[in-house]
Amino acid sequence: MARILGIDYGLKRTGIAVTDPLQIIASSLDTVTTNELMDFLKKYIEEEEVEAIIFGEPLHKDGNPTHVAKAIYKFIKKVNKAFPNLRVELQDERYSSRDAKNIIFNSGAKQKKRRDKALVDKVSAALILQEWMQANKW
Repeated sequence: MARILGIDYGLKRTGIAVTDPLQIIASSLDTVTTNELMDFLKKYIEEEEVEAIIFGEPLHKDGNPTHVAKAIYKFIKKVNKAFPNLRVELQDERYSSRDAKNIIFNSGAKQKKRRDKALVDKVSAALILQEWMQANKW
C-alpha cells in the first residue's frame, strides 16, 4: 500500500504528517515554510509511494471557511496539476491546533517546547490525518 500525507497548511509554515505504508498509524513528519511546500512534496512523492494528500480545511465554528481557506484551495489546484494521479481531499481542521497544544502540554514537554509553533503544526497535521483516517479508513 501507499502512504497518505496530511497537511496543516499555514500562510507561513505548513505541518506535514504521514501514514505508515499499511495506513494504520498517522505520525508527524516535518514542518516546512509554506513557500517550500511544493518542492518538499515533489521530493517526498518521488522517494515514497503516496496514494493521497489530505489537507486540513480551516473552518469557523459556523462551518464557513476562514481567510486561510482561499490560499489552501489555490494551492490544491497546483497540487492537482503537479500530481494528477494523486487523490486530494479536505478534512475539517477545526480545533486541530488547540488539540495539538493540549497533546504537547499533556506530554510533559517543557515550556520552550510547548511554544514551538513548528511542533504544533506537525502535531496538528497528524491529528488532521488521523481524523480523516477514522472517518474514511477504519
